[in-house]
Amino acid sequence: MFYEITAKSHVRVPPALMGANIKEALLQKLNDNFEGHINGEIGFVIYVTEILNIGEGVIIPGDGAPYYETEFRLLTFIPEMQEVCLGKISDITNFGAFINIGPVDGMIHVSQTMDDFISFSKTKVLSGKQSKKTLKVDDRCRARIIAVSYKDITNPKIGLTMRQPKLGNVRWSEESPNKKSKKTKEE
Repeated sequence: MFYEITAKSHVRVPPALMGANIKEALLQKLNDNFEGHINGEIGFVIYVTEILNIGEGVIIPGDGAPYYETEFRLLTFIPEMQEVCLGKISDITNFGAFINIGPVDGMIHVSQTMDDFISFSKTKVLSGKQSKKTLKVDDRCRARIIAVSYKDITNPKIGLTMRQPKLGNVRWSEESPNKKSKKTKEE
């Protein structure tokens, strides 16, 4: 889920940026410091949206650059357990698929892609034996978050499943009502 979070920090503005508008310089430094930051509490920082308040600048002896206590807003993505996400398949391997769900890729183990026996082809396609459903790179899919781990903060892991009604390739939910209505017409 995406959130806008209010935060405070002391921001160092290097002398090279002192000629510019202080608010623009602070916004640039805040984005340099926080964009892409990953934390278990605030999730994945996408960028700083706005500066709310700028305190008085303080110069530390021997540094030559002012520090400003700054209050600002961050746009973050915090993956939440059981949340349903819409994303695009970015890669397929013999053990599963990776789906881009915003600022991060989640992993769907092959056993969690569909209720069927799955085969993997060298053209990076997962196919269901009985259902004939397929998953390819760039397919739009719905998946539910079933695991989130920040154990390695530089490489957090998000586990997903698509084994539930209305999840999986978006095409599957578009195709299934048509099949049911054809059967009803034939009967």
